Amino acid sequence: MKLEHEHFRQALQGSAFLGRMESLSNTENWASWNGYKVPRVVDKLSTEYFAVRSGCAVMDLTPMEKYRIRGAGARAFLDRLVTRDLAKLRPGRVSYVIWCNDEGKVIDDGTVFQLGEQDYRLCAQHHQLDWLLTSAVGFEVTIEVETHAVPALAVQGPTSCSVLQQAGLEGIETLKPFDVKELRLAGAPVLVSRTGYTGDLGYELWFQPEHALAGWDAIFAVQGLYDIHAMGLDALEMVRIEAGFIMPGFDFNCAESTVRAGHDRTPDEVGLGWLVQADKGHFTGRQAILAARKKPLQRLLSKLVVEGNKPVGEAFVYAGKDGKQVGEVKCTTWSPVLKANLALADIECQRGELPADLWARFDYQRELKWHTAWARCRAQNQPFYQPQHRGLTPPAPY
Repeated sequence: MKLEHEHFRQALQGSAFLGRMESLSNTENWASWNGYKVPRVVDKLSTEYFAVRSGCAVMDLTPMEKYRIRGAGARAFLDRLVTRDLAKLRPGRVSYVIWCNDEGKVIDDGTVFQLGEQDYRLCAQHHQLDWLLTSAVGFEVTIEVETHAVPALAVQGPTSCSVLQQAGLEGIETLKPFDVKELRLAGAPVLVSRTGYTGDLGYELWFQPEHALAGWDAIFAVQGLYDIHAMGLDALEMVRIEAGFIMPGFDFNCAESTVRAGHDRTPDEVGLGWLVQADKGHFTGRQAILAARKKPLQRLLSKLVVEGNKPVGEAFVYAGKDGKQVGEVKCTTWSPVLKANLALADIECQRGELPADLWARFDYQRELKWHTAWARCRAQNQPFYQPQHRGLTPPAPY
C-alpha cells in the first residue's frame, strides 16, 4: 500500500505561508491549530495587536476547517443543518451560522459561502466531517474537505482595504460586509470575502495553492507605504474578545465533545439565540430549542467589563461580593484601546435574568507572592469594541 500523505512522519503540518512566517518570527513561539504549525506571537504582541486596530495585520487562516458542499440538494441540506434561515443567501454572499445536535445544543459555529448555484463552502473552527456526512443522509449532495487545498489569509485592520488596493487587488473597495467575489492579485485569481474575526475592517483571501505565495508577496511588497505586520493567535485572542466573538470549545463546550450531561449549551445560553429562526421550518435541534425556550434561561455566556486594571485570568463570578458563586470567567483580556478589563463568563441566571450585582474573585501574582482580589463586573449585550469604519462601503481611504 502506497501512502500519498505520510502525515505521521511530521507532527505538525506547514501551510503554504509557513516559510514566510518563519522568516518574520523573532519569538519562535509556535502553536498547533488543527494540526498546523502557526505562530502565537510573530514579533511583539503589542505590535500585532495595534496592527489590527490602527494599521494592517496579516494572519495565516489555512488551518480553518473548510468543506465544499455541492449538489442539487446542497441548499436543502444546509437549511436542515443550521439554525439560521438561508433563504436570503445568494451567490456572492456569506452568512454566519451555528448548528446543533438533536438535543438543541450547539456543536459549532462557522460561515457559509455561496459560491454559485448549489455550490457552497462551510468554514468551521473544529473538525465537522463526521457530523456533516451523518446529517447529509437522504440529500443529493457531495461534501469535500478543502482544508489543505485552500491556503487562506486574513488581512485585517483600518488600512486593510488601502493595502490590498495598493497590492493590486482592484475592485475590493466595492465589497460590502459579508460579500465574496473572485478578483485578481499578482496576476492570478483569488476569492476575496469581506469577513473576519477581529471586529475591525478586514478581508479574507482564499487562494489556489500555486498562487498563495505570490499573493503574500504582493501584500508585503506594500510594506513601507503602509505599516503591515504578520499576526499570531495571541493578538487574535485579544481582538476577538474586544469584538465579543465567542470561540466554541474554549468559551463553551461543543455538544459533540461534551462528556458530562449539563455541560453543553443551547444557542440562547451562549448568546446566539438571534441565529435561531424557528419559523423557517425544520432543522436539527429545533424542537429541543423551542422546548427549552418555554422555561426561564438557566445560564448565559455574558460579556463583562471588570473594574480595575489587575489581570483577571481565571476567575469565579459571584452574585454579590459575599454572595453565591454563580459562574466562571472563560476568557479575558486587557483592552489597550478601551483601557478596560474585558471578559466572557458563563453565569447562572436567576429567574431567567443575570444577577444584578456581579463580582469577580481572582488571584494574581506580584513579585512571586499571590494575592486574592475582588472586582465589580458590568454585563452588557453589545460588543465591547465596534468601530464605525468597520461597516463603511467603500472604506475610508488612507
